[in-house]
Amino acid sequence: MEDPFAHLLPSFMQFLTLTGARFVLLVGVMMFFGSVGGRLFQKLKIPQVVGYIVAGILLGVSGLFVLGKETILALNPISTIALSLIGFLVGAELKIDIIKKYGKQFVGILLGESIMPFFVVGIFTGGVAFVFTKNIPYAVSLGLILGAICAATAPAATTDVLKEYRTKGPLTTTILGIVAMDDAVALILYAIAASIAAPLLGGHSISLGAQLGAIAYDIFGSILIGLAFGFVLSLILKHTMDDEGRVLGFSLGILLLSTGICDLLHLDHILSAMFIGFFMTNFAHKKTRPMFRLVERFTPPIYVLFFVTVGAKLNVWILTPFFLLIALLYVGGRTLGKTIGSRLGAYLTHAPQTVRKYLPFCLFSQAGVAIGLSIAAGNDFPDSIGPQVMLIITATTFIVQILGPICVKYGVTKAGEVGLNVTEEDIRKKTLVKEITVNGKPVCSSTSYAIVGENDFIEKIISEFATHENMNYEVRGKDGTLVGQISLARIKEAMQISIFADMLPVYDVMEKPAATCLPETPLPEAYQLFADHDTEAINIVDTQGKPMGILEKYTVDHYIHTKIVELEHKLEKMG
Repeated sequence: MEDPFAHLLPSFMQFLTLTGARFVLLVGVMMFFGSVGGRLFQKLKIPQVVGYIVAGILLGVSGLFVLGKETILALNPISTIALSLIGFLVGAELKIDIIKKYGKQFVGILLGESIMPFFVVGIFTGGVAFVFTKNIPYAVSLGLILGAICAATAPAATTDVLKEYRTKGPLTTTILGIVAMDDAVALILYAIAASIAAPLLGGHSISLGAQLGAIAYDIFGSILIGLAFGFVLSLILKHTMDDEGRVLGFSLGILLLSTGICDLLHLDHILSAMFIGFFMTNFAHKKTRPMFRLVERFTPPIYVLFFVTVGAKLNVWILTPFFLLIALLYVGGRTLGKTIGSRLGAYLTHAPQTVRKYLPFCLFSQAGVAIGLSIAAGNDFPDSIGPQVMLIITATTFIVQILGPICVKYGVTKAGEVGLNVTEEDIRKKTLVKEITVNGKPVCSSTSYAIVGENDFIEKIISEFATHENMNYEVRGKDGTLVGQISLARIKEAMQISIFADMLPVYDVMEKPAATCLPETPLPEAYQLFADHDTEAINIVDTQGKPMGILEKYTVDHYIHTKIVELEHKLEKMG
């Protein structure tokens, strides 16, 4: 009986050669220089994923050759894990209510942006190939295969940009739906194209029925495994959500088990992972949903390694003038086809205007499936168009992997969806004390109404309480610095002691300040002060100790909630 793990031995042996210090060193180099590249490009207002890829190009076969071909091959498990994580998190966004709302729109756009470039690229590349070679079967076959491959869109680089810029809205929803599904269309188109090209090139006829049967096995087998593992994960997490470490361990364990089984059965591990996420977000108990947040926190270093590996694989020095022309026509035809097709599909399905205008910018990236299909073409047509297809797809992947993320950023920025996918925690992290407002007015100001003098009478403060929402006030001393604070509760106590309490000066009733902060203090630090001092009010002072206003926990909570509501209203208006 054949050993089911036999085909894993070569990769495993290659992996063993990288163990120990050399493997750790290479991973460290990839992680460090990838992170540096990402940060540099981020500073240039370019998506960080481009920096990861460029770092990989410099380290790989096109640059310093720190990462050679054997090394890259041995690091393939990292790419596999990264793609599974991407599929899993994309699946988390495919909520049933969204599919019901946008289903017709997804299908219309999907067919347009997949089939239109098939014809445009096929005609462009096939026509030029005929002009150069005068070989009709060769030209038609090359056009058919390249046209089929160009339908695929890479989810990895696209979703990384969406995550980096925290996008949310109709365009983001459409992008996630499209990049999750158009790979299946590319597989079907390739099966049809290969069946036509095989007899034209004089090879053995490739049965269309057999090809479609294999695709059906791939798609439906992957979906079934994903749903099964999603069900198992939901049962496990239902009883372990109190321990974040276990939740992350079980989630990643299930994801890797699914990935490994799919590889053994020659199924699509990305699709399987996507349906684990789909099951968890739609059918699992609601208390298991924070699991996605934990897995997402685990992904950044894996993504860095993945995209550095992608860049390292790209060889930019292998093109002849003829194939360079074909490659440029492929990129141009693919861009034109996806632009016309996606806009036509969006128009026919009455998609929002932002989707019609900016979706084409978000569909240019190409990687995993396209490269996989080019390798399939190399195996199916080894003596004719196969090597040329692999060469062209490798070269064009380099181009679109660099330009694609930049175009995605442009599209979602112009659509107004950047920064809308935020939580209350995100707002807290990015907000300073001086940015908090009440009814449009900052709580932090040297002229704030929440500052009284130590010799003012309580009567004045009572009138202030009647016209403003503050429950606490800062007290300024004769020298202009903070000397205390006074609260409504303290005034009530004084009024109960004496009917003449309103004639008392503030100095006689004020308390010692519970806590102080600067206008530049981040909100997380302010919340820590609330907790550490068991108080609902913090005194804001400048660097010289002069009062600048009072920060009340209720005010901060209300401000953050208002920001979330504003974002929700903006999303509703966008459709």
